[in-house]
Amino acid sequence: MIYTFCSTLLRIIYTILFRLEAVGRENIPKEGGVLLCSNHISNFDPPTVGIKLRRQVRFMAKSELFEIPVFGRIIKAVGAFPVKRGGVSKESIKTSLNILRDGQVLGIFPSGSRHNDGGIGKKGAASFALRSGSTVIPTAIIGNYKVFRKMKVVYGAPVSLDEFKEDPSGEALEKATEKIMSKINEMVQTGVPSK
Repeated sequence: MIYTFCSTLLRIIYTILFRLEAVGRENIPKEGGVLLCSNHISNFDPPTVGIKLRRQVRFMAKSELFEIPVFGRIIKAVGAFPVKRGGVSKESIKTSLNILRDGQVLGIFPSGSRHNDGGIGKKGAASFALRSGSTVIPTAIIGNYKVFRKMKVVYGAPVSLDEFKEDPSGEALEKATEKIMSKINEMVQTGVPSK
């Protein structure tokens, strides 16, 4: 209920302030584990990725955010879970995999933080996908969050990682990651869903 309320409120705010448009929503499966892999340009990105979708999207968030009065309770209520600064703990990895295996949607930013100084690391996205068997949806956020300037979020067709399932070694993870990132970058450039 809290998620629905917050999502609806943010959808209205983002539509008014950023004229947010979502393209390619039909590419997201209606059920089953889904990994939304997106580029990361701002602290505003998590709502951008999730508020236009019918399914709830869960995210990792810095543990410090959960200590902020009221705000910490809100982000916990809408499905965020903590990750410690300086790296992802075994607990947050386990939580992420459980979310996906339970048939939920997890949003991640494979390139790490906005300043590329952390996060799950690029290969983490491919690892999560291969270990959970989830559908990978490349996602592109386009725009710069200027008030009343148009923002767009684009959801591409699922990225098949079947060729990497037999041998999820470091090299395979690297290639799987390159495949995911290339689809994201392609959509950032074209503004249309990848195929």
